[in-house]
Amino acid sequence: MPRKETRHSGILGDLQGLSVVLEANKEEIPGLETFRLKLSGIVSQTLETRMQQAALRAAKQESSKQLRRLLTEGQSVANVIRTVVKDHFGPREEKIVEFGLQPFRGRKPKTATEETTPTTPPASAGSVAPATPDL
Repeated sequence: MPRKETRHSGILGDLQGLSVVLEANKEEIPGLETFRLKLSGIVSQTLETRMQQAALRAAKQESSKQLRRLLTEGQSVANVIRTVVKDHFGPREEKIVEFGLQPFRGRKPKTATEETTPTTPPASAGSVAPATPDL
């Protein structure tokens, strides 16, 4: 249970306990009758609000599940549409870019310089830096 809900439950429990004690002793302290009634109303409204909050939380969870399901279904339909569009126009046509597809433009040929150029330059024997003496 999150910390805030625990704190709310503690406050609500305290208010309910005080309301019960005031109800039991209403004849002994008649001057607190208006406060007792006000507190009783606040406690009952708080309980109703908590029940409403729980119902809304459940509805939110259900809405989230429905949203995920609809988005998954939408992606599936979009994939089918894109496949049909690619089949209709052809995989090489630029028109399919409008539908979020990349046309096949072929492979780039390798050039002769790429094949002969080494990736790391060879190390020469004279390029080693001399060690510096410790001072």
